[in-house]
Amino acid sequence: MEKEKTYSAASGYLMLLILLIILLGSIFSFLLGMVIFGIILIPLFLLTAIGFNVVNPNESSVLILFGAYKGTIRKNGFFWVNPFFVRKKISLRARNFNSETIKVNDRVGNPIKIGCVLVWKVEETYKAAFEVDDYEHFVFVQSETALRKLAGLYPYDNFEDHDAQITLRGGGDEVNHELEEEIRERLEMAGIKVIEARINFIAYSEEIAGAMLRRQQATAVVAARFKIVEGAVSMVQMALEQLSEKNIVDFDDEKKAAMVSNLMVVLCGDKDASPVINTGTLHH
Repeated sequence: MEKEKTYSAASGYLMLLILLIILLGSIFSFLLGMVIFGIILIPLFLLTAIGFNVVNPNESSVLILFGAYKGTIRKNGFFWVNPFFVRKKISLRARNFNSETIKVNDRVGNPIKIGCVLVWKVEETYKAAFEVDDYEHFVFVQSETALRKLAGLYPYDNFEDHDAQITLRGGGDEVNHELEEEIRERLEMAGIKVIEARINFIAYSEEIAGAMLRRQQATAVVAARFKIVEGAVSMVQMALEQLSEKNIVDFDDEKKAAMVSNLMVVLCGDKDASPVINTGTLHH
């Protein structure tokens, strides 16, 4: 497969001087009555003028002669090339592509909305010009395809897939690296260099967003309750042990059960406990 090759073009300033000489020669030919020589110089002047080519910084010019690739000018400046060359300008600047938010399914089938940002630039002009039809459109389509594939590899979170080590929401650098590698492999054939790729938006789709929010809230409540009960059990155990060690109160099993019940209600309740003064015995 043919690769990019550098073309050494002639200086445009030197050819501009030659162009002026041709122009002056044509004018003097007509003045001196050498009409035929002057007429010959006119198409030569026009052909020479067509060959000038300006290449701006971070820009390239791909040269084609009757369907054959002749090379690429990467050096910026003022040049002159064969006037029959077809010149195709390709920018070498870094560019941003902020994808539209697309709707896909994650690994467990939940509909989610996801988008990415891609920083890229053309690295090999031959591939960009001839291996794909429109390299800019190719970048957009392949980036979206890679994003869809990535979304199907991981769950949005690990609420349903508890064994998932990496999730789209919490994967961070690992997920972004996977996305970058996937896009790089797809764009390599077009001569595109991927500088950076990362997810810039991710959320549940509208039809399940409310239900997922309630599930997350319920999960948070259960986790909080678990911590509260765990702490309450430890406090009750500590209270019973200290009361028993210091011989403050002699508890039988029934009294222990009553005290544990009362302490658990106080420690695990949503509201502050209302104290009740018992002026009788523990059973009255």
